[in-house]
Amino acid sequence: MGFQKLSLKGRALKLLAAREHSRSELEKKLASHEEVPGELAQALEELQAKGFISEQRVVESVLHRRAARLGTGRVKQELQAKGISAEAMADAIDALRQTEVERAREVWRKKFGEPAADAAGRAKQMRFLAARGFGADAIRRVVSGADDD
Repeated sequence: MGFQKLSLKGRALKLLAAREHSRSELEKKLASHEEVPGELAQALEELQAKGFISEQRVVESVLHRRAARLGTGRVKQELQAKGISAEAMADAIDALRQTEVERAREVWRKKFGEPAADAAGRAKQMRFLAARGFGADAIRRVVSGADDD
């Protein structure tokens, strides 16, 4: 069988075909397959130079998949875990902060649909939104029903 021994570049391309990966993610996933020191770095350099690896596309992919369900804090955490630089995610994080209340309200509406009857219910709703990474101000506005945006 010809594909038993894929090159590092081939393995990287196979991973990139499934979804966008940051360089950091590819380094972690492919490190065990490196036979010659420096071989992986060279392969990733070539792929990055040809535009196969793009921090900006990783950021856009995460935003597309996760922003509707998660708050800015959780999305930022996910991008950091992927090894995305602060500069690459700065604009995306600013944009997320601008829509935080609307996104939190939509997540709240799908889960609960109506204001809580008592303080314990409000606390439960607030914990739910906080666990998804929404900021305290957005949570207060959504759970209290304030529509002053």
